[in-house]
Amino acid sequence: MFILINLKAYPCDPLKIANVARDVADESGVRIAVSPQTADITRVADTGIETWAQHVSPTDHGSHTGSTLAEAVADAGATGTLINHSERRLRLADIDKAVNAASRAELDTCVCANNPAQIGAATALSPDSVAVEPPALIGGDVSVATADPDIVSDAVESAAAIDTTVNVYCGAGVSSGDDVAAAGDLGASGILLASGVAKADDPRAALDDLVEPL
Repeated sequence: MFILINLKAYPCDPLKIANVARDVADESGVRIAVSPQTADITRVADTGIETWAQHVSPTDHGSHTGSTLAEAVADAGATGTLINHSERRLRLADIDKAVNAASRAELDTCVCANNPAQIGAATALSPDSVAVEPPALIGGDVSVATADPDIVSDAVESAAAIDTTVNVYCGAGVSSGDDVAAAGDLGASGILLASGVAKADDPRAALDDLVEPL
């Protein structure tokens, strides 16, 4: 099971969470990554935790002011990137370009989608992984695996019908070890979460709970 912690633009301490995540990963053997703000990628990567970008632009080198170049985040220390998060949506053609840009920079890719049908379309673009995250549940207290488990199992089936090598993750409302266990039971091989760790009073306790059933 892969746990990806998206820090979004929350007013948290990225280094504190990165260090905690590294320690929990080392002690538990669970693969954990942190996705900080772009400006914090190098500092977070220097802690030794697997580090992902929150976004890369569908561009290459050139006149693209304000873009997040895939090669730049890779040089900063990221080894993977989210693409098309519900809070950073792209058109299908641009998702394809962003996946290609990330692959060019040798970044792992996870394309987010709202539902199983979109998961199928995203899988056809050949990312390393896809993640189903219903927007209505993002940032809430109820996990998608509990609120609507069919979304997760149907997403797994939708991806498998296109390409069995693409991993399927789930997110939205994930905040506990029970949520992680439920996601795994439904066929997901990873989870995305944000506020459950980034806004936790005790990130270490939150992460310990997440990995407990693994």
